Amino acid sequence: MKGPWTLPNFITLLRLAMLPFFLVAISDGRFDLALALFVAAGISDGIDGYLARRFDMKSALGAYLDPIADKLMMMSSYVFLAVPSYPGHYKIPVWLAVLVVSRDLLMLTVALLLILTSSKIRFVPTWVGKVTTVTLIVNVLFVLCANLWGWPREIVLVGFGAAATMVIFSGFHYVYLVAREQGTGPAE
Repeated sequence: MKGPWTLPNFITLLRLAMLPFFLVAISDGRFDLALALFVAAGISDGIDGYLARRFDMKSALGAYLDPIADKLMMMSSYVFLAVPSYPGHYKIPVWLAVLVVSRDLLMLTVALLLILTSSKIRFVPTWVGKVTTVTLIVNVLFVLCANLWGWPREIVLVGFGAAATMVIFSGFHYVYLVAREQGTGPAE
């Protein structure tokens, strides 16, 4: 592991610095700017991950900072795109925003509890988690694009349904994995 001041970590910090501008763009109804910033954040996430792996620039700070930046972008996207008083014809339903944020908070709470109470800790990304993340990202893109270009409501509704389905499925999958992992540990 390298020190904390690596190029990938700098890129991640820039992504975090973009977050307020992205949220203000949503609240001002500037969906063109919001879309550009969201896409730039996604590209920068890919670049920092590639650089960290390819040039062995992984760091302890980056291991925490990158997922925090990702979660902040995703949760705040869902919260801000669900605010009823904000401009925009298409909004994420409040129930879906609550579902997404609740799932992430539950996962973070369980992870923290495991870190504090267990010596056997493994957080390996699963295909279910990856599919859920992609579905949530695509859903945000659908809402931003629909507000920009007036897409048919049915496309956005399909996105909502897919996101809700994957959030629920991945939540149960996560609980199953934690229970299985904890069930194989030493008896207390």
